[in-house]
Amino acid sequence: MTNIKDYKKEFKELYMPKISPSIVEVGEMPFVAIRGSGNPNEQNGEYQLAIPILYAIQYTIKMSKKGSYLPEGYFDYVVPPLEGFWWLNNSEDFSISNKSKYQWLSVIRLPEFVDEKVFRWACSEATKKKNIDTNKAQFIKIDEGLCVQCLHIGTYDDEPKTLKIMNDFIAKNGLRSDMNENRKHHEIYLSDPRKTDISKLKTILRIPVTKI
Repeated sequence: MTNIKDYKKEFKELYMPKISPSIVEVGEMPFVAIRGSGNPNEQNGEYQLAIPILYAIQYTIKMSKKGSYLPEGYFDYVVPPLEGFWWLNNSEDFSISNKSKYQWLSVIRLPEFVDEKVFRWACSEATKKKNIDTNKAQFIKIDEGLCVQCLHIGTYDDEPKTLKIMNDFIAKNGLRSDMNENRKHHEIYLSDPRKTDISKLKTILRIPVTKI
């Protein structure tokens, strides 16, 4: 177990985009996920309470190499970054305003050896050892398909500037935004906002698209 899989390095086209928009095909992958609603900045709000649960389950799986249960096919890995899918009810367009009305799906990518059995075990272990409620956590697979993505540098509230550039790129390349019931505005958080100056935060923005 000397080789540690690092998804960001292995899939650079997904996790290391440029600051200019690009087209990417995103295949199916497994996630630990929690669904919720409301302002993500609300102290002790639903979103902030969900994040530690996601990481507790993730690290329980990663550190199973040191316990009595080792999942079949296990390999060590670098825990991938936190991600989020965001939308507003009754609207196709995601907006940075009205954060209290946000609907969200917060996720972290799981390694391929994780299935429902491994996931249920990890939830049970995290509940016992971390004394947390994992009932809201889900094991899901998402196949995003064709998307346009771009690296946004700066505060989350400045994202509309980058989104405008992305939407102009979409229009000029024979594409259209395809956000709907199953495809959402997607963000991947490469920086820890607790440790990084907000002007230097790095966030991947991803918009699902379809060809015209």
